[in-house]
Amino acid sequence: MSYKFSEESEKRFQKMLEVFPEKRSLILPCLYILQRENGFVDQDGMNYIAERLGDPISLAQVYGVATFYTLYNKKPVGKYHIQICGTSSCYLQGNDGIEKHLCDRLGIHLGQTTPDGKFTLEEVECLGACGYSPMVQINDDFYEQLTPEKVDQILKSLN
Repeated sequence: MSYKFSEESEKRFQKMLEVFPEKRSLILPCLYILQRENGFVDQDGMNYIAERLGDPISLAQVYGVATFYTLYNKKPVGKYHIQICGTSSCYLQGNDGIEKHLCDRLGIHLGQTTPDGKFTLEEVECLGACGYSPMVQINDDFYEQLTPEKVDQILKSLN
Protein backbone atom coordinates (compact mmCIF):
# COMPACT_ATOMS: atom_id res chain seq x y z
CA MET A 1 0.00 0.00 0.00
CA SER A 2 1.56 3.28 -1.07
CA TYR A 3 -1.07 5.89 -0.13
CA LYS A 4 -0.83 7.45 3.31
CA PHE A 5 -2.45 10.54 4.88
CA SER A 6 -0.24 13.60 5.06
CA GLU A 7 0.81 14.70 8.54
CA GLU A 8 -1.89 17.39 8.61
CA SER A 9 -4.57 14.97 7.42
CA GLU A 10 -3.47 12.38 9.94
CA LYS A 11 -4.06 14.91 12.73
CA ARG A 12 -7.47 15.67 11.26
CA PHE A 13 -8.24 11.94 11.07
CA GLN A 14 -7.28 11.43 14.73
CA LYS A 15 -9.58 14.29 15.79
CA MET A 16 -12.43 12.81 13.75
CA LEU A 17 -11.93 9.45 15.51
CA GLU A 18 -12.56 11.23 18.83
CA VAL A 19 -15.64 13.09 17.58
CA PHE A 20 -17.38 10.32 15.60
CA PRO A 21 -17.87 7.15 17.66
CA GLU A 22 -19.51 5.41 14.67
CA LYS A 23 -16.72 4.57 12.21
CA ARG A 24 -18.98 4.49 9.17
CA SER A 25 -19.57 8.22 9.76
CA LEU A 26 -15.91 8.71 8.85
CA ILE A 27 -16.06 7.20 5.37
CA LEU A 28 -17.23 10.40 3.64
CA PRO A 29 -14.72 12.75 5.33
CA CYS A 30 -11.88 10.26 4.77
CA LEU A 31 -12.73 10.03 1.07
CA TYR A 32 -12.81 13.83 0.98
CA ILE A 33 -9.31 13.97 2.50
CA LEU A 34 -8.09 11.39 -0.01
CA GLN A 35 -9.47 13.36 -2.94
CA ARG A 36 -8.04 16.66 -1.65
CA GLU A 37 -4.59 15.13 -1.31
CA ASN A 38 -4.59 12.83 -4.34
CA GLY A 39 -6.87 14.67 -6.76
CA PHE A 40 -9.11 11.63 -7.08
CA VAL A 41 -10.22 8.51 -5.21
CA ASP A 42 -8.34 5.42 -6.32
CA GLN A 43 -8.24 1.80 -5.24
CA ASP A 44 -5.06 2.26 -3.22
CA GLY A 45 -6.61 5.13 -1.26
CA MET A 46 -9.83 3.22 -0.63
CA ASN A 47 -7.80 0.26 0.65
CA TYR A 48 -5.96 2.62 2.99
CA ILE A 49 -9.18 4.13 4.33
CA ALA A 50 -10.76 0.71 4.91
CA GLU A 51 -7.62 -0.46 6.69
CA ARG A 52 -7.40 2.68 8.84
CA LEU A 53 -11.06 2.53 9.83
CA GLY A 54 -10.78 -1.18 10.51
CA ASP A 55 -13.48 -3.56 11.66
CA PRO A 56 -16.44 -3.29 11.07
CA ILE A 57 -15.71 -1.13 7.98
CA SER A 58 -14.92 -3.16 4.87
CA LEU A 59 -13.36 -2.18 1.57
CA ALA A 60 -16.74 -2.93 -0.04
CA GLN A 61 -18.40 -0.30 2.17
CA VAL A 62 -15.76 2.32 1.34
CA TYR A 63 -16.01 1.46 -2.36
CA GLY A 64 -19.82 1.62 -2.21
CA VAL A 65 -19.77 5.13 -0.75
CA ALA A 66 -17.06 6.34 -3.15
CA THR A 67 -18.90 5.10 -6.22
CA PHE A 68 -22.35 6.24 -5.08
CA TYR A 69 -21.49 9.93 -4.78
CA THR A 70 -20.58 11.88 -7.91
CA LEU A 71 -18.50 14.31 -5.88
CA TYR A 72 -15.66 11.78 -5.75
CA ASN A 73 -13.50 11.60 -8.86
CA LYS A 74 -12.62 8.02 -9.77
CA LYS A 75 -9.80 9.07 -12.11
CA PRO A 76 -7.55 12.11 -12.42
CA VAL A 77 -9.33 15.25 -13.60
CA GLY A 78 -8.17 18.56 -15.00
CA LYS A 79 -7.32 21.61 -12.93
CA TYR A 80 -10.89 22.75 -13.54
CA HIS A 81 -13.43 19.96 -13.17
CA ILE A 82 -16.61 21.08 -14.92
CA GLN A 83 -19.68 19.08 -13.98
CA ILE A 84 -22.94 19.60 -15.81
CA CYS A 85 -26.24 18.29 -14.52
CA GLY A 86 -27.71 15.57 -16.72
CA THR A 87 -31.21 15.41 -15.24
CA SER A 88 -34.28 16.13 -17.31
CA SER A 89 -35.33 19.18 -15.28
CA CYS A 90 -32.03 20.95 -16.00
CA TYR A 91 -32.11 19.91 -19.64
CA LEU A 92 -35.60 21.39 -19.98
CA GLN A 93 -34.12 24.67 -18.77
CA GLY A 94 -31.27 24.66 -21.29
CA ASN A 95 -28.38 22.61 -19.93
CA ASP A 96 -28.12 20.77 -23.26
CA GLY A 97 -27.23 24.04 -25.00
CA ILE A 98 -24.64 24.85 -22.33
CA GLU A 99 -23.20 21.34 -22.65
CA LYS A 100 -22.84 21.70 -26.43
CA HIS A 101 -21.28 25.15 -26.02
CA LEU A 102 -18.74 23.83 -23.50
CA CYS A 103 -17.86 20.89 -25.75
CA ASP A 104 -17.37 23.24 -28.71
CA ARG A 105 -15.31 25.78 -26.74
CA LEU A 106 -13.10 23.21 -25.03
CA GLY A 107 -12.80 20.90 -28.04
CA ILE A 108 -13.67 17.83 -25.97
CA HIS A 109 -16.65 15.57 -25.32
CA LEU A 110 -18.24 14.61 -22.02
CA GLY A 111 -15.89 12.44 -19.96
CA GLN A 112 -12.76 13.91 -21.53
CA THR A 113 -9.97 16.20 -20.39
CA THR A 114 -8.34 18.84 -22.57
CA PRO A 115 -4.87 17.85 -23.85
CA ASP A 116 -3.25 20.48 -21.59
CA GLY A 117 -4.93 18.91 -18.54
CA LYS A 118 -6.69 22.14 -17.68
CA PHE A 119 -10.38 21.20 -18.09
CA THR A 120 -12.37 18.01 -17.55
CA LEU A 121 -16.02 17.99 -18.61
CA GLU A 122 -18.41 15.46 -17.07
CA GLU A 123 -22.12 14.94 -16.86
CA VAL A 124 -23.34 14.12 -13.37
CA GLU A 125 -26.65 13.43 -11.71
CA CYS A 126 -28.53 16.17 -9.93
CA LEU A 127 -26.42 18.97 -8.49
CA GLY A 128 -29.37 20.16 -6.42
CA ALA A 129 -29.76 23.55 -8.10
CA CYS A 130 -32.61 22.90 -10.53
CA GLY A 131 -34.15 26.32 -9.91
CA TYR A 132 -30.97 28.02 -11.12
CA SER A 133 -30.48 26.10 -14.34
CA PRO A 134 -28.83 26.08 -16.71
CA MET A 135 -25.88 25.66 -14.39
CA VAL A 136 -22.57 23.88 -13.90
CA GLN A 137 -20.28 23.16 -11.00
CA ILE A 138 -16.60 23.93 -11.52
CA ASN A 139 -14.51 22.42 -8.74
CA ASP A 140 -16.39 23.57 -5.62
CA ASP A 141 -18.25 26.53 -7.16
CA PHE A 142 -21.69 26.71 -8.77
CA TYR A 143 -22.27 28.89 -11.83
CA GLU A 144 -25.97 29.45 -12.34
CA GLN A 145 -28.45 30.80 -14.90
CA LEU A 146 -25.86 30.41 -17.62
CA THR A 147 -25.87 31.65 -21.17
CA PRO A 148 -23.21 30.89 -23.79
CA GLU A 149 -21.82 34.39 -23.17
CA LYS A 150 -21.55 33.78 -19.41
CA VAL A 151 -19.80 30.46 -20.10
CA ASP A 152 -17.27 32.27 -22.30
CA GLN A 153 -16.63 34.81 -19.53
CA ILE A 154 -16.13 32.04 -16.97
CA LEU A 155 -13.73 30.11 -19.21
CA LYS A 156 -11.79 33.30 -19.93
CA SER A 157 -11.46 34.03 -16.19
CA LEU A 158 -10.06 30.52 -15.63
CA ASN A 159 -7.39 30.81 -18.33
